[in-house]
Amino acid sequence: MVGRVKNGVIGVLSLIMLLGVITTANAQVTEDSGSVAAPLGPGEGAAFAMSNRSTGNEIVTYRRAADGTLTRTGRVPTGGNGLGTDLDTQGALLLSSDHRYLYAANAGSDDVSVFAVDGTQLTLLQRVAAGDEPNSLTIHDDLLYVLDGSVAGNGIRGFTRAADGTLTEIPKSFRLLSSPIAVPGQVAFSPDGRLLLVTQKTTNTLLPPASAIDVFQVDGNGLASALPRRNASNGIRPFSMAFRDDGRLLVVESFNAAPGASAVSSYEVRANGSFEVISGSVPNLQTDSCWIVITDNGRFAFTANFGSGTISSYRIDPAGQIQLLDDRAAFFSLFSQPVDLALSSDSRYLYLLLRGTVGVAAFKIEDKGGLTPLGFTTGGLPVADGASGLAVY
Repeated sequence: MVGRVKNGVIGVLSLIMLLGVITTANAQVTEDSGSVAAPLGPGEGAAFAMSNRSTGNEIVTYRRAADGTLTRTGRVPTGGNGLGTDLDTQGALLLSSDHRYLYAANAGSDDVSVFAVDGTQLTLLQRVAAGDEPNSLTIHDDLLYVLDGSVAGNGIRGFTRAADGTLTEIPKSFRLLSSPIAVPGQVAFSPDGRLLLVTQKTTNTLLPPASAIDVFQVDGNGLASALPRRNASNGIRPFSMAFRDDGRLLVVESFNAAPGASAVSSYEVRANGSFEVISGSVPNLQTDSCWIVITDNGRFAFTANFGSGTISSYRIDPAGQIQLLDDRAAFFSLFSQPVDLALSSDSRYLYLLLRGTVGVAAFKIEDKGGLTPLGFTTGGLPVADGASGLAVY
């Protein structure tokens, strides 16, 4: 995402006018605090969105019904501060694979909050210092790595996760990225945990390749290699990424928010961290695509397109080749500011944080990859002022 659109009020009105695309039947508009404990029924789950408020970061909690719809249940302070402006990253809010713990990056107070998860209820367990402006998180087994996004020292640092979810920093684990002006977009483990990848959003013409993705090797002690391999991105401004279970990688490219120029590339990632392009920069005809998810069956990918107010869908074949399925699988409004995407644990439902229209949109993913809107749940988030991070199970 390049720049910010601040007219959230217009965005809300525009979204309400588009009732044929997104309904507001599930909207929750009352102010609340705390997180309500209620046992989940069969097929139910929870969703969590992060306010990123600079005056006190909060997690907004939602109950996910078996039919995919959301009901807002409360707000829980992280104990830290957000930035109050766009994090401009993917992965600032992250669930453990067993859904027992939630990790939140407090970029404004330079720490990470750890919560125990019980249905929709969150219990704060710990705040741990995490470097300068932590803004993206990734987990593999008992390791968690944080991306520090400050221009003063962008890099990664590692933590071990105890059985109770709490974190302990790995001594001397901080690693600088290959470029001092990387402006990183996401850190992510490979599925086998042997590699750590970081996208770089800036184009550095003095350090080839100009558009790059760093890859660190991870040893048996959880330490990343001292220096990363600097791989060429097929497209300009690689923002975020998602791995399929077989290790094939999809990267969304915003092309510096040029109108209609965004694309997705797929790669084979070798054991030494080098890349082989499978499908190079397949366009979606949208503007400023920044976030991406892949369904658990590995067949479909979805991108959130900040500048167009849309979601695009792609089909992925067994070899990792990608094809645009629908450039506008969902449209909201030009002021809606779609950001983070998340899938339910069974990948039947897709969720999107709409920063400009202050809520979370829900969709059912149909068998052929189409999206059926299920509602739009509002409340608890700041209007067009930096809400970042979405996690669902």
